Amino acid sequence: MSTVKAANLQNTGSGAPAFQNSSGTEIGQLCKAWVKYNGTGTVSIYDDFNVSSITDNGTGRYTVNITNAMANTNYAVAVSGSNESESDPPSFFGCAVESYGTSAFNMFTRQGSTNADMNPICALVLGD
Repeated sequence: MSTVKAANLQNTGSGAPAFQNSSGTEIGQLCKAWVKYNGTGTVSIYDDFNVSSITDNGTGRYTVNITNAMANTNYAVAVSGSNESESDPPSFFGCAVESYGTSAFNMFTRQGSTNADMNPICALVLGD
């Protein structure tokens, strides 16, 4: 087995590099975008990759703006959130994506059945 060490990998096409097995079958890709942000008060990004900004659309509602647009809207997003100020959460915390665009997606966070701001909130974007 060989080990490849490189500072940069570049696809010869327009997409991200793909991981392939010895038969040439694709077995994975890198995350296209990710973000960890504070959704309380003035929304602020802790760290990110390929996310230009977060738009606060009201209590527990956010738009995550993607810097380099996705090829289509058939990508997957995994979201999570919690409330660091709650030592014993009184009810269920939930997050979900409600709409997908090529350059942004809209999501919401809830405590029980009520929209609620959270900190931190994380999102991972996978797809083309």
